[in-house]
Order: sequence, then C-alpha cells, then structure tokens
Amino acid sequence: MRIAVIPARGGSKRIPRKNIKPFCGKPMIAWSIEAANSSGLFKRVIVSTDDAEITEVAKQWGAEVPFMRPEELSNDHAGTTPVIAHATQWALDQGFDVTAVCCIYATAPFIQVDDLKRGWEALNSGDWDYAFTVTDFAAPIFRSFKQTAEGGIEMFFPEHFATRSQDLPAALHDAGQFYWGRPDAWLEGKRIFDRRSKPIVIPRWRVQDIDTQDDWKRAEILAPIIMGRKD
Repeated sequence: MRIAVIPARGGSKRIPRKNIKPFCGKPMIAWSIEAANSSGLFKRVIVSTDDAEITEVAKQWGAEVPFMRPEELSNDHAGTTPVIAHATQWALDQGFDVTAVCCIYATAPFIQVDDLKRGWEALNSGDWDYAFTVTDFAAPIFRSFKQTAEGGIEMFFPEHFATRSQDLPAALHDAGQFYWGRPDAWLEGKRIFDRRSKPIVIPRWRVQDIDTQDDWKRAEILAPIIMGRKD
C-alpha cells in the first residue's frame, strides 16, 4: 500500500500557525490533503502533528491523525526525514504492507495531482530511493556572487566570469512540494538530494516556497494564475 504523510507541527515561527492559516478560502493544509485524496494514489493520508488544533482541521478536511508526533520530532531543529521515518515505522508497526511513502508538505497549495502521479511513475521507473519535484534556478548559479565585508562583491565561481550563460550546466533546486520514497529509504535516513533520487521537473512559475511573510504574499498574488492552469 501507498501512504501520504503530511508533516505539520504547530510551532511555526516566521508565519505563526501557517499550516492552518487561511489561504484562498481554505486552511493552508487543506490544499495538500485534498490533492492527496483526489489523486487516488494513497490508501491512507496521514498528518503528522503535535498540535490539537491542526489535528482537528486535518480531520475536517479528510486526513487521518492516528498518532501525535513526539516532542523530540516537533522542535525547530527536527528534519523532515526523521519525521517521515517515524510515520513510516508507525505504519509498519500496524502491520501495513507499505510499498511507498510520499511526504507532502503542508504549505504546498500549488501541488497538482498530475505531478503526484508523475512522481509515482518516476519512483517506479528504475531502482530509485526517492522521486521529488524540482525546478531550475532563475539565474545561472555559476555566475552568482556574494557581498564582502568591505561592501563589494565576490564571485562564488570566478572562473565562470566570462562563460556564456548558455554554456553553463543547468542547475536545479528543490521545489518544496512532495517527496516519494521507499520505506527503507526513509527508515535508513538516506539522503534525498543524491544520485538515487529521480527529479520531476516542474515549471518555475508553479513553484513558491512559503517560509516568510513575503513568501505568503507572493503566493497569494500567484494563486489565481497557478490554480487556474494545469500545464
């Protein structure tokens, strides 16, 4: 069986209560729950949380909350992989024949069912540990630079100062939506950003990480465009 796990702790700092804050008429987490349920890919859609209010909202929108996340996995330093590993172990302990676990972020309102399906196909296209969404950087990272202590700039890759953009390799980054993984990959803590992960490339205009208030505002501006299109 395939299960979806949506991590949603209650202690978000930069955007308080962001996992259940209203976004385009629904609690933020509802968009992820509905995408998972409507995909038809999952036997169970589980929210991993430490918070009673998130628990109630998640249940109202069609997810299960069969356990409360332990305190040691609910602080600011808890990583995604241990949280999903915990949920995976819980499912196995119940006797479920788990073949794949998909971590879906609670703050991924632009997630699309077709991408979830492409992810499942990608995971099965070879001997992969994970499959997840990525997109390309808006500018060539090999010509990037930082500000120095003196106020000037310094290139990270000065050897590429004169290299044409079209001659540089394409660079990708995590789209922050979902991660399909095999149970043993989650349980063994295998690194997602590695050679045994299959990328699912999505257009840059459909990607918005939501960590800050500015991110939230930008997502609200983009929502009418992104949610009204499927390509």
